[in-house]
Amino acid sequence: MAHDRLWWRVAWRNLWRNRLRTLITASGLAFGYLGAVLMVGVSDGMLVELIENGTRLMLGEVQVHSEDYLPERNMHRTIGGYEGTDLEIFLNQINSQEDVTAAAPRAYGGGLLSSGEETQAALLMGIDPDREPHVTTLLSRVVHGRPLVTGANEILLGSEMVEQLGTALGDEIVVVAPSSDGSMGNDLFTLVGTFDTGIPAIDQNYGLLALSDLQFLMAMDPARIHEVAITVGNAQDSPRIAETLREFLSDTELPVQVSSWTDLRPELAEMVSLMNAFHFIVVIIIFGMAAFGVANTMLIGTFERRREFAVVRALGTAPIGIGQTVVYEGIVLGMISLVAGSLITWPILVWLHNSPIDLTQVSSGFSVGGAQWRPVLRVEYSIESPIVAGLGLFLTSILAAVYPAWKATRVLPADALADR
Repeated sequence: MAHDRLWWRVAWRNLWRNRLRTLITASGLAFGYLGAVLMVGVSDGMLVELIENGTRLMLGEVQVHSEDYLPERNMHRTIGGYEGTDLEIFLNQINSQEDVTAAAPRAYGGGLLSSGEETQAALLMGIDPDREPHVTTLLSRVVHGRPLVTGANEILLGSEMVEQLGTALGDEIVVVAPSSDGSMGNDLFTLVGTFDTGIPAIDQNYGLLALSDLQFLMAMDPARIHEVAITVGNAQDSPRIAETLREFLSDTELPVQVSSWTDLRPELAEMVSLMNAFHFIVVIIIFGMAAFGVANTMLIGTFERRREFAVVRALGTAPIGIGQTVVYEGIVLGMISLVAGSLITWPILVWLHNSPIDLTQVSSGFSVGGAQWRPVLRVEYSIESPIVAGLGLFLTSILAAVYPAWKATRVLPADALADR
């Protein structure tokens, strides 16, 4: 043990024999740590925003349907069949689950909207105006007018749909839609608001009605709904929560299908997996580059001390002891770099998390799989990425010292002392 402490002391002193070189090398590793954690944080911020916008806008993080509703979305395939279900009891069962934050019922239909001489096809979505805001942010995207009132025959339209119809707030919209009894339902609805999500597929095609109004238009019993959208505490846990909810609802008499957003938006789930894999590639590239710098520095230091190693070898020190000293230098260098990297990284992460860089002046963002990303460099931080980056830094400093250590063990005392 005392012998081991001696080599640690020698390694520490050797590092500070050339302070400038040690500080430059440690700074390179520290800023490599900052770069790795920061890039992963920015990538995580993009992922969180894509998932939130892809699920909280309209989709929901978990959905419950009748077993045979998807993918055809037949209007007759309601939860509980033609008899429907006691909606309050069913929602209470779902909300009783620990991981469920909120749940909202929905119904869907297709129809034609007419205003004046203009007619447009639309997807009709019936929502509960009181429950929906707890699950999605769709009603918060109302840019003109106000949200819906149940039972008042009101409708919300996307901003682009309003332009296509040439209508304005307060105008009456004729809505014609196939009914569940085989007839054609039609009624007048008042346009009370327009929403703008930034996603053309939604703003051009959707019309929002109160759930009871759409059920009446489509001659559906109030107990019949097509979907329950659910929000949970952490969107990343949605597959596990969906499986737990599926097992819980299997004990009821209703044959239902429970799907997480990863099932409903597989393209978005694939992108999340791809970006998570990219995190490790970033860490490997950054610290791979740093490894060459550390190895070069330690090789120079090893060459400069050839005569010193030769004297120590001539006094009876085993080659393993020489190599051990160099490896210990790498370990100490890694510890110094990790402490320095942590001290400069965390304040920057917290600052960028609370004050993200807004790039809306130079870019308008993009959408993937129904999810929109704003050009705002939102940084998310967690325990995992700093730990992984810290391990990467530490392993880099150790592995970079292995080759110089091996070279040090190959120094022949006679040749080194003779300057050969």
